[in-house]
Amino acid sequence: MKTLSLTASRLVLSLAAAGIVGGATVGLVTGTAATAAAPVATQQAPVAAAAVPDFSQIAQRHGAAVVNISVIGKAGADDEQQAQTRAPQGIDPSDPLFEFFKRFQPPGGQGGGREAPSRGQGSGFIISADGLVLTNAHVVRNAQRVTVKLTDRREFVAKVLGSDPKTDVAVLRIDAKDLPVVPLGSTKDLKVGEWVLAIGAPFGFENSVTAGVVSAKGRSLPDDSFVPFIQTDVAVNPGNSGGPLFNARGEVVGINSQIYSHTGGYQGLSFAIPMETALKVKDQIVAHGKASHARLGVSVQEVNQTLAESFKLDKPEGALVSSVEPGSPAAQAGLQVGDVIRQMEGQPIVSSGDLPALIGQALPGEKVKLDVWRQGKPVTLTAQLGDAAAKAVKTAGAEKATDQGRLGLALRPLAPQERREVGVDGGLVVEDAQGPAALAGVQPGDVLLAVNGSKVQNVEQVRAMLGKATKSLALLIQRDGNQIFVPVPLG
Repeated sequence: MKTLSLTASRLVLSLAAAGIVGGATVGLVTGTAATAAAPVATQQAPVAAAAVPDFSQIAQRHGAAVVNISVIGKAGADDEQQAQTRAPQGIDPSDPLFEFFKRFQPPGGQGGGREAPSRGQGSGFIISADGLVLTNAHVVRNAQRVTVKLTDRREFVAKVLGSDPKTDVAVLRIDAKDLPVVPLGSTKDLKVGEWVLAIGAPFGFENSVTAGVVSAKGRSLPDDSFVPFIQTDVAVNPGNSGGPLFNARGEVVGINSQIYSHTGGYQGLSFAIPMETALKVKDQIVAHGKASHARLGVSVQEVNQTLAESFKLDKPEGALVSSVEPGSPAAQAGLQVGDVIRQMEGQPIVSSGDLPALIGQALPGEKVKLDVWRQGKPVTLTAQLGDAAAKAVKTAGAEKATDQGRLGLALRPLAPQERREVGVDGGLVVEDAQGPAALAGVQPGDVLLAVNGSKVQNVEQVRAMLGKATKSLALLIQRDGNQIFVPVPLG
């Protein structure tokens, strides 16, 4: 699970905390006192006391469909998991001696020498009797082996059908039949203040039950703009990631995913992925092995009171367009800098983060109606959404000088201003380096000036030289004002 703090550190999660719905009682009065009190009673009706759900029934009926997930990943693949692997055995991380003894751990883990594989754990839940399991994408990130453990102690090696980091949803399959499943619900009728229940494995304590109330709906978090999170005060701790969030009727309405914390532990702010979002991603993964998300092509910012007054808005709500990408769906729809997007398909946009969440849940190619405020007047526009991967493809895919991974560079031409700053009349910026190029020492931000002594001005030239090469290429790289040839053996 993820833990979001001021440093945006990541960790494993699940939700729980208790809240009490207060009730009001009306006493009996007589005579003139009753007459005087009557108008008050008619003006302010008492709040009915809400009964606390029987959590034991939910846990008993559906606990068997909640699973524990253990992951073995690549050595050094996950900094957090690797740190846990290297932790001194038998010492609590909160102990003051933990960091002291950790300094004397040999490099690479407990035994020295070869770096130990990373290990992690989380939670999940079964949604089909033939072995389909939902969890968080970050739980199975970089996994080489995923083991699913049921409450009856059976264990299965799971296949990761696919994961979607943008929504933090992953789908697993285990080879089993007649498994218990959880009933799936909807967040449409979920109300703020309503009781909710989480089941998971915090700190490895399997099938732990925690409860609380819904604190808010449709929360947009800084690093996860594709998800309108359910915020609760349910206690969430490492190991709860991917576990189910139940409503009072015993239906799963969300996947426990993140917490906000200064310490890495529960502090009353927990976030779950709505089931509507998770099921859309699940359906795409089962059908295609991956999930696609839509893209509009704008940058937006919050509308505060001062901006609202400047744009003659009646209240500080909406997403203020600060830039429009040329040729993007937004540009083709006629969106302009200074527009305030107030609704999409009738869905109100209160915070600027609401827009990316709504766009991210749509599919590429969908047409959406946008209610826009422009120069003091309402305007209605229609946009046909693009693919969120299209921009990455444009800068790293279409401009990617690779041949089945032989080089591993994502390149783009330098802008005129960049050429002046770097002091060159050509070359290509390295936006990403992987594979052989990364192993040779090429880094993002480097400027590729020449290949095998020939200057390069565009990606096509690099592709042509790569096609002729057999074993290696000599790349002339400029970094921090210095130039050096880097030999790259081709894979």
